[in-house]
Amino acid sequence: QLAVPIAVVFAPGSVPGDLPRSLPFRDVQETEISVNRRTSVVSRYETVYRSTTAQEETALGAATAREADAALCLLQDTSLGSLTMYVVPETSSLLPQVGSSTLRCQPLCASPIRGAPLTQVMSFTASSIAATLSDRMPDSQLGHDPRRHLKSSLGRDPKSHAVDWDIEDAVNRYVQPILDKLSLVANFSVDSQILYYAVLGVTPRFDKETSSFLLSAHSLPHVINPVEARLGSSAASLYPVLNFLLYVPERSHSPLYIQDKDGTPVSTNAFHSPRWGGIMIYNVEAPASPQASFPLHVDVDMVRVMEVFLAQLRLLFGLSREELPPEFLLESPGNEGLADWELDRLLWAHTLENIATVSTTLTSLAQLLDKIGNIVIKDDVASEVYRAVASAQSAMVELATGHLHSAFQASKEAVTSSERAFFDPSLLHLLYFPDDQKFAIYIPLFLPMAVPILLSLAKIVREARQRKKEPTKMD
Repeated sequence: QLAVPIAVVFAPGSVPGDLPRSLPFRDVQETEISVNRRTSVVSRYETVYRSTTAQEETALGAATAREADAALCLLQDTSLGSLTMYVVPETSSLLPQVGSSTLRCQPLCASPIRGAPLTQVMSFTASSIAATLSDRMPDSQLGHDPRRHLKSSLGRDPKSHAVDWDIEDAVNRYVQPILDKLSLVANFSVDSQILYYAVLGVTPRFDKETSSFLLSAHSLPHVINPVEARLGSSAASLYPVLNFLLYVPERSHSPLYIQDKDGTPVSTNAFHSPRWGGIMIYNVEAPASPQASFPLHVDVDMVRVMEVFLAQLRLLFGLSREELPPEFLLESPGNEGLADWELDRLLWAHTLENIATVSTTLTSLAQLLDKIGNIVIKDDVASEVYRAVASAQSAMVELATGHLHSAFQASKEAVTSSERAFFDPSLLHLLYFPDDQKFAIYIPLFLPMAVPILLSLAKIVREARQRKKEPTKMD
């Protein structure tokens, strides 16, 4: 069960006449989202409808929507996962500019049913839950798959192009703000490298009409493998890696364009692969004079490149924009690249994924241990299992009460404990040996110690019998 605390606040002059009850009042809506025959998620929207306070009215009287938004944020419930929506009259000066906390809804958001599309977009949707749980639930018929992140790189032809890109400044200005916002979800590191004489592994098709080279959609999967084999970070990292590549084609294959399935040129000249990353093709203008000297100096337009990479990063994190009703307007998240409500959606998705992971890991561990009847479970392994179960249960309770941050932290602890138990060294060396082969392991280990002990016992017995003048006999 996922609970979302919502407050719908009406400014003076915005209260519609068709409210079901007088302000303030509460409304609760539940929707069950079926994942498979045994698993479902219940979304619970707990909405409070009320009028503005004196402080909120003062904030809504600001000159611009951005100033009003900043003032309102200080008065709102700042807990992760909660939503506060302000309804203002049509005469409000804030309406020409729309802030993240100020919505041009008129009376439309007064009805819980009318406001539902917006609250779902800003919290979670059936599609986002499906994307989170699809690869954890074998019976699920829901599509999409979760994504993950990490890195940047470039390819060029040093014979014809001398390419310069200010990657450090671009990362600090455009990438780091969104990574700072995502620091609650995971730890990130960013590396860059330059590959010389990079090849795509696919020969582009020359188009006589446009005097350009084309890559069709069906050939794009074959582009990645040759380049990936030369990327250093993927081989050295134990953690998920995302690759963002800027490819400058060689002069003999320029200009190079990507076509979609319909044969239409892709406007960004880029594509992405789920869980791997993205590639953008950066064409360099041909020299005006045939006598131009090579290599040509090229300064990469990092704004244009980072717009594509950040859009791909959002897609790989499952942060694609949901379709909004036409009467709703949302302000861009700006340089941070990520709105607060989008971060909430990501935390909901990761929390659900962590709980599903813990369930799968502990179930697999139990099934393995059932097959090994004589295995001994150490106390610390048992403690990790108990801790994983308790943390997962705590995460589910926190989700049901709408405490997203504590639920996410508990789910991370549950995953850590379950993996420690599953991969404990005391279990690993026994899990992959049949029972009839374990004695072959134990006997060589204890035989060097057993032989001297048996010989010493035999010597003691022999000496005792000699003292009694009895004939010796080895049993």
